[in-house]
Amino acid sequence: MNVIATAIPDVLIVEPTIFGDARGFLYESYNAREFAEKAGISQHFVQDNHSRSARGVLRGLHYQVKQSQGKLVRVIAGEIFDLAVDCRRSSATFGRHVGTRLSAENRKILWIPEGFAHGFLVLSEHAEVCYKTTDFWAAQHERCIAWNDPDLAIPWPLDGAPTLSAKDRAGVPFRGAEMFP
Repeated sequence: MNVIATAIPDVLIVEPTIFGDARGFLYESYNAREFAEKAGISQHFVQDNHSRSARGVLRGLHYQVKQSQGKLVRVIAGEIFDLAVDCRRSSATFGRHVGTRLSAENRKILWIPEGFAHGFLVLSEHAEVCYKTTDFWAAQHERCIAWNDPDLAIPWPLDGAPTLSAKDRAGVPFRGAEMFP
């Protein structure tokens, strides 16, 4: 596997080794030993999530202030623009964001550690996103930052207005959001 650094050193892109021939392909989407040795990702994952969304759906920017979740994100159908925002006040990259395209075709995996808000925009007709988390979902600790916060100035590759949930429409400005130390 190949590990690619991003503009935020703690957020990584993992390109798995693909074994393919005329029959199809195989790759290890997660191997604890390989991820620890090659990417330094040795967290224990406790939950797997799978979502399906239509083109133009924007989910996020979500995070949990307690029971913070690291996420290992990949796409098994379609394409998304996946994004992480650093919400750690003590970090040199506090308030910065990094995004990349993940697709079933490129098979890239994004590692987003604890302390980050996460969101994605569906670019294809539909997308199925699978991600592992390092802690369980806890509704009482979940927070949402406005996807279009002008202070963050995220360059979402939008074609028109996104489709948002009620929770995402109610996202708060980054400056007023509860953060990590």
